[in-house]
Amino acid sequence: MNRLKQTGLGWLWLALLVLILDQASKQLADALLEYARPVTLLPVFDLTLLYNKGAAFSFLSDQGGWQRWFFSAVALGVGGYLLHWLSRTPKNERLLCVSLTLILGGALGNLIDRLLLGHVIDFISLHWQQYYYPAFNIADCAITVGAVLLIWDALFLERRRSSS
Repeated sequence: MNRLKQTGLGWLWLALLVLILDQASKQLADALLEYARPVTLLPVFDLTLLYNKGAAFSFLSDQGGWQRWFFSAVALGVGGYLLHWLSRTPKNERLLCVSLTLILGGALGNLIDRLLLGHVIDFISLHWQQYYYPAFNIADCAITVGAVLLIWDALFLERRRSSS
């Protein structure tokens, strides 16, 4: 238990928070929205329930179903690697820990959808005039923010840690 408090594993509460927010928002979207019928909130922002059987930007979504298990295996592998990385990262390296737990929480959120539903629920739709960005969800947001923070950490903070 002491190791948990001293390493990045102490930040797992953030991954759990992302997972809870993601799953709750997807359940709400699935219950309240009609499939593929946009609900306009702003001129550039709709809530549109869509199911994604592929990966980001619906990559491989038109395949025969094998991609469900492939992307699930990838998420499990990445999740295991992130847990290992967190266990070897000091808790006080906050930005690195936050980035890893955001990615972990998002990956687990989409993994749950894939395993239980066979697809990922997306519902956030951004667009400008007739140009639409692919729909996404809270898990995708967490993964993206986590990846940007991880890159920032690697580019600007890793050197500082290495020199100290």
